[in-house]
Amino acid sequence: MRRKVYTKDQILKAAYEVVENEGFSGFTARNIAKKMGISTQPIYLEFKNMSDLKNTLLDEICNHLYYDIFPEVRTGDTIIDLGLSYVYFAKEQSNLYNALYVQEYGGGKKMHDFSYNYFHQLIVEHPKYSKLSEKRINALHVGTWICVTGIATLMSSGIIAPTQDEIVHLINRTITNILEEEDTSVLDTL
Repeated sequence: MRRKVYTKDQILKAAYEVVENEGFSGFTARNIAKKMGISTQPIYLEFKNMSDLKNTLLDEICNHLYYDIFPEVRTGDTIIDLGLSYVYFAKEQSNLYNALYVQEYGGGKKMHDFSYNYFHQLIVEHPKYSKLSEKRINALHVGTWICVTGIATLMSSGIIAPTQDEIVHLINRTITNILEEEDTSVLDTL
């Protein structure tokens, strides 16, 4: 009798579904295996350990965000569009958003670094912002991150329901205030 072979992709898909439904608190070999209707053995045959599986899953999610979610054109201003994409991702996929960006055992530093690098790339390629110093870019990232994370979290939990125009206005005000600030040291310490 032939043994059924489970691929990395099948395991990653099940792991994604577990995280999407239960967050990283439910990210265990047992829960993933249960989702697939198998023992945990195939997971450990494909991945060194659960940390390897988690990092691979986070890489896959980052690729999805990078290529499918974050580049969506909504207004034509890449920084505003990134903020809107982040907010709409949080609203439309609130469980996954919370697992990645809010929960204690989520993506943490990896998601922050991914988001910062994506933001930084947009800034240096944007004619309006390309001449900013690294200190200003960091301040702009932290300030807009705080703004859109606040909006995203409040929207994903159903507390507020601003229009796209209202969100754009808030992001624009944040950007303008940061760029007009003489001293960005408050944002640099965050």
